[in-house]
Amino acid sequence: MTWLLGAALGLGLVLAASPWLSPRRERRADPRRSRVVDRLTQAGLDGIPPLAVGAASLLLGVLAAGVALALAPVVAIAAAAFAAGALAPPLAVRWRARRRRRAQAAVWPDVVDHLVSAVRSGLALPDAVAQLQDAGPELTRSAFAAYAADHRATGSFAYALDRLKDRLADPVADRILETLRMARDVGGSEVTTVLRDLAAYLRVDLATRSELEARQTWVVNAARLGVAAPWVVLLILSTRPEAAQAYNAPGGIALIAGGAVVTLIAYRAMLRIGALPTEARWFA
Repeated sequence: MTWLLGAALGLGLVLAASPWLSPRRERRADPRRSRVVDRLTQAGLDGIPPLAVGAASLLLGVLAAGVALALAPVVAIAAAAFAAGALAPPLAVRWRARRRRRAQAAVWPDVVDHLVSAVRSGLALPDAVAQLQDAGPELTRSAFAAYAADHRATGSFAYALDRLKDRLADPVADRILETLRMARDVGGSEVTTVLRDLAAYLRVDLATRSELEARQTWVVNAARLGVAAPWVVLLILSTRPEAAQAYNAPGGIALIAGGAVVTLIAYRAMLRIGALPTEARWFA
């Protein structure tokens, strides 16, 4: 009877400690966080945590509200300035990511051409990717140098490709690297043909997108000027004491709040209508 009680006690202790003894399940990545991390990586700010961007937004919003309140003692304008200042860091990251992604899109055909030349010369696929740290475009050399270091350290082509995809955070790079992974895993002699076709498609897509962006740039700039002009006029008018008193009244606050909502809706609608489709990272 004593041994039975001891066994029951031991079993109870094991069951009580099982949550800490069993291997932890990996937490599902938050899709919103992964998008933020991808955007920071595309902007070349992969060493900055997302919380730092949030802290910068809060600090800049408070600073903008203080400056606006000092120039024009209107509470509604200070609130609008806080919102504009808080949105400035995320918008700056998005603008930088878009600019770098556009620059990367121009070099991917050259990257594919280098890969085709390396494979046709007899290099193995891991070595063909590694040689891009020296022969590839300047914009992507650091990422491929990190890939070469990962491959030398681990000897795993799949692991090094996964790390490279995280560093590049680009849908075109995902397609290129997954093509190489498939060729490495299942073999085949058509990898150069597939890569050449992909390079031709990328060049056509780049030319078409560049033409469309050039035609819509003046429309977007005119819309931004139209959005900013009324607020500049409002800030100038609010420097007069009688105007500031009127805008601090409930009617004035409602007017400014309504204008802010209409401005935001119109600006977002303009961006949504004029936005070109962007490819998602299906192989992330």
